[in-house]
Amino acid sequence: MKTMSKYKTLTQAKENFSKSNFKSALEKFAIVLQDFPNSKEAYNGVILSEMALSGEGGAEALFDYYEILKGEDKESADKIISDILQTMDGTLDKLSEIFAEPLRDRLELEDGILYKDFKDIIDNGANFKETFENIMFSTRVIITQKEDFIDFLDNLIEHGFAEMALTYLENALSVYPSDELLRKLLKKLAKSSNSED
Repeated sequence: MKTMSKYKTLTQAKENFSKSNFKSALEKFAIVLQDFPNSKEAYNGVILSEMALSGEGGAEALFDYYEILKGEDKESADKIISDILQTMDGTLDKLSEIFAEPLRDRLELEDGILYKDFKDIIDNGANFKETFENIMFSTRVIITQKEDFIDFLDNLIEHGFAEMALTYLENALSVYPSDELLRKLLKKLAKSSNSED
């Protein structure tokens, strides 16, 4: 398979996935993977398509998140999604053990924290800005649901991380230009920057 048709086939696979045609998406990703066994994008696509075919609810949200991440940095997007998929694949016991540890130990053990767990810490009275700054320098926040992504952006805006929120928003809007929630957040961000000037 020529490189040109690799990208064409990957594009077709992603279009099929977006249209919930998971069987065709799986076939296209598999074709690329056969000729390019080191293609992380094809490999992740195969796993996500299989998850969607077997009725896993998070597959589509993960796929959307993957597309957003690729807009920022393709290599780290491949790694983040691979890590999430590996975590989901038979290591949930290990994950729950890690999350039973106190926050500081947890951050040392893992190179990522699920947004849901980060939210639990905030809901238990921790300061968002302080906790996020501590996490930002030692690990990354892993977001797997669109609602969590919106909530995360909203919190970034609320707590003075406007520049970071804008970067995320621009990338998300390049993938979902007509998404109402993202547009509302962009307006909120513009208002908060105007009030600071």
